[in-house]
Amino acid sequence: MVTVVKIGGSLFPEYTKELCEYLTKSEEKLVLVNGGGTLANNIREFNKINSFSEDINHWNAIKCMDIIGNFIADENKDIIPITDLKEIESIHKSNKIPLILTYELMRKEDPLKHSWDVTSDSIACWIANKINAKLLILTNVDGIYRGNISSNNKKLIKSINAKNLLFFKETCIDKCLPKLLIKYHLDCFIINGKYPARVMAHLNSNNNINNFYTHIGGE
Repeated sequence: MVTVVKIGGSLFPEYTKELCEYLTKSEEKLVLVNGGGTLANNIREFNKINSFSEDINHWNAIKCMDIIGNFIADENKDIIPITDLKEIESIHKSNKIPLILTYELMRKEDPLKHSWDVTSDSIACWIANKINAKLLILTNVDGIYRGNISSNNKKLIKSINAKNLLFFKETCIDKCLPKLLIKYHLDCFIINGKYPARVMAHLNSNNNINNFYTHIGGE
């Protein structure tokens, strides 16, 4: 079965090169989707100043994802940027990993609400459902916590139902993702992409090595 791996924009550029070197050694078939990182965050900051329309913010943020995606692929010859889901199978047959540049696909399908509640997390989830794949989200923290993430009282949640996440004020995932996991009956895992060995342990189903993650059940 294919796994959609969402590479958080917070990992670019410091951690993505090494991470992708590890990913290309995985025996599992992967499809990469990346976040917009600092570029997309700048769109948010511009909007705070001038209050642009939700439509233009949505599409410009997705364009940022494509820019970062091209940078990521440029650093690894085994990662091939694509714009059409139909290309996934042929890339896998060539023993490469497809990375989806999502702007053209989202423009064509336009499946998600135009809102800051929707980010690359939700886009990756939509793609995972579309191609009947598993979902793995890589970010710059170990997972979802109870308590303030910047405090000493935080506690990593190992497993949580997506319905319960609807009541969390802020987490490392976007606000729309739990709703989509429920809608698609899809589970996902969140792992810290700064530690590629943990990611590979998960992909190899060796959770004795990786004990830092959050599993979200979509039911």
